[in-house]
Amino acid sequence: MNKFRHLILAGLLVSGCAQVPKPVVQLEQPVPKVSEPVAAAAPPAPPAVTPLPDIELSSDLLYEMLLSEFANQRGHKALAVDSSEDIAQKTRDPRLAKRAAQLALESGDMNRSVAAFRLWQEVEPDSDMATRMLSSLLLRGGQLEEARPYLVKVLKTDGPQVGITFLQLFPLVAHSPDKQAALKLMRDLAAPYPEVAEAHWVVAQLAEAAGDETLALAEAGKARKLRPKWDAPVSLEAQLLSKTKPDQSLALLADYLSEFPQADEIRLQYARELLAQKQYKPAREEFQYLANKTPDSVELAFAVALISLQLNDLPGAEAELRGALVKNGKNQDAVEYFLGQLYEAKEKDAEALAHYREVHAGEYQYAAQLRVVYLLSRQGRLDEARQILQQAQVDMPDRRPELVIIESQLLREAKQSEAAYKVLQQGLLRLPNDPALLYETAMQADQLGRYDESEQLLRRMIKLQPDNAQAYNALGYGFLERNVRTVEALALVEKALKLAPNDHAIMDSVGWAYYRGGRLDDAVAMLQRAYAGNPDPEIAAHLGEALWARGDKEEATRLWQDSLKANPDNRPLKAVMKRFIP
Repeated sequence: MNKFRHLILAGLLVSGCAQVPKPVVQLEQPVPKVSEPVAAAAPPAPPAVTPLPDIELSSDLLYEMLLSEFANQRGHKALAVDSSEDIAQKTRDPRLAKRAAQLALESGDMNRSVAAFRLWQEVEPDSDMATRMLSSLLLRGGQLEEARPYLVKVLKTDGPQVGITFLQLFPLVAHSPDKQAALKLMRDLAAPYPEVAEAHWVVAQLAEAAGDETLALAEAGKARKLRPKWDAPVSLEAQLLSKTKPDQSLALLADYLSEFPQADEIRLQYARELLAQKQYKPAREEFQYLANKTPDSVELAFAVALISLQLNDLPGAEAELRGALVKNGKNQDAVEYFLGQLYEAKEKDAEALAHYREVHAGEYQYAAQLRVVYLLSRQGRLDEARQILQQAQVDMPDRRPELVIIESQLLREAKQSEAAYKVLQQGLLRLPNDPALLYETAMQADQLGRYDESEQLLRRMIKLQPDNAQAYNALGYGFLERNVRTVEALALVEKALKLAPNDHAIMDSVGWAYYRGGRLDDAVAMLQRAYAGNPDPEIAAHLGEALWARGDKEEATRLWQDSLKANPDNRPLKAVMKRFIP
């Protein structure tokens, strides 16, 4: 009887139990390229054997096990998960806990998966797979602190391969919306590994994301010194230096290329940095070198041609571009499109227009049509531009929403607001549930003072897309701008921020709602957060007004003046300043 029971149990655990996928530390996201070979890991120590519980295979237990497997085979995932979890809890058998974790993961229920892997890790604490999977799931769910002890264990386990583990952890930690918390976690995890270059590189990346560029630069430098043949820290350090010390950035890249001339990604960064610093001749040489190595790259050939334009070598630029395009087997439509780009960059609109009009088919046809529309409208030939857009709607019905919006924008820029609104309304008659058209029409209705129509359109959009943060924000912000229904407005913009926690425009709306509600400290804090991420003049106007109301008039004045220097033509900012500083 005992032998029979063991056979059944073995069959259930082997026949229907696929391997749990490898976790954290084998992610689907790519690991940064490592030029320097990684040392081979030492042979792993034999895994510790977890003692198995002495449990009799009763008929009830056998029934539950069979029920779970049959339910899973027939697609009843919830029943399979419930049953397998119940078995694992009752038996505390690591094999059954593993199976429960696998079924929970396959069900797609994040909370059930975390609970199941937590149970497996409890009953088999020496299981490397359970620890890694639990770490991954907690990080994916944004539970950084809960993941910490498991990550410490994973890193200790990996020995010589710990650098690779840090690289593989990076995308999961970086995904967290709380950049400061992500940085703190990784600094703590990296502290015991001061000689691991990858640990410093990951901290540098997270420090940059958190806005601490001083720390980022220091950590990138440490990574580069620990592994001088690795290009990733060189790239990051040069990128950070380019903002404040561009000469040092160029020198760092040049030194690396002198030792590793085949590092094409670094060379491309070097070429772009030369171009940014308006060193056109050496930049062209670097781009030409790369173009010669990659003769199929139209983008590199186009870069060489554009730099030739900057050097006032238009014939040379055109010859280079034509030669590259023909050599790469591009058809005449592609040649004409890129020549249009070339002449447009040189501000020769008539020549650009002529080349764009010669694009009759292929992958660049739509882009060429849009450039024709733009150039015609810039020349004041609005009717011709609209005819092209209307014909394109017939030829490309799948692009109709975008084309309708472009036509309305042209009319709005021409100060024909009513006509722009009519175009959008006609578009909605054909596509009544298109979110982009609903949003644009709502915004245009608001600009025209048709607030009820705007609200109806946004509420229809929310009904169609209940997770669309921009719709909630637009509706709430409209109320706030008119200073009506402010309690409802606050709820709407806070809902938007919950859906899009890193959107600085929505942060501005929430801060403005706090201001309308008299919560001045909260308003200043939120608006400062928004302005730090996006120094937009309208956010500056709101932040300055909140500061002024709180009594910080000098700070408000200084903020407004600084923003006005950078945005001298911004009307909302000027209007606010005129109200407070006559």
